[in-house]
Amino acid sequence: MNIEIISGSPRPDSVTFRVAQYLHNLFAAKTNYHIGLIDVREHAFGLLQRVIVSVEKAPEAHKAIAERMFAADAFILVTPEYNGSYSPALKNLLDHFPKQMHKPFGIVTASKGAMGGMRASQQMQLLINALFGIGSPYMLVIPFVDKKLDAEGNLLDGSFQSNIDTFVHEYLWLAERICKNNK
Repeated sequence: MNIEIISGSPRPDSVTFRVAQYLHNLFAAKTNYHIGLIDVREHAFGLLQRVIVSVEKAPEAHKAIAERMFAADAFILVTPEYNGSYSPALKNLLDHFPKQMHKPFGIVTASKGAMGGMRASQQMQLLINALFGIGSPYMLVIPFVDKKLDAEGNLLDGSFQSNIDTFVHEYLWLAERICKNNK
């Protein structure tokens, strides 16, 4: 299985990127799957003009990410909360590609505040439905993210590990079943 983790924050000092790094390392250590990490900061997508319908039809500047998006069997979306929703940069990236029919999605939100991006997680459920994807019911919502992970993506708060482990377990349960049936 090929899982792409998409870090949706365009901010240079993104604290949610710490989460994406941590999850990338955790999934790589715990599974034999290919685990990729797409960082929206590395891809200069302008306003949507045309959906990229295949790798061959992708603009040269976007061929590498198109290959990854089309090869992905499953996704984990990591976003901060922007005005009660997910990152516009994340939405813009996803809008540049076709619907992700029957692909499993994990939802991860994080913020420095007490709510952890809860409102963004609710909006992401609607986004996944609009993409024709299948969202894992167990989401990872991380309040006070700057106290839970350091700048290199290392876990600082060991008491939060059980929340992460439950998310990983439930996401993999769903993704393995869906991907097995999609083959």
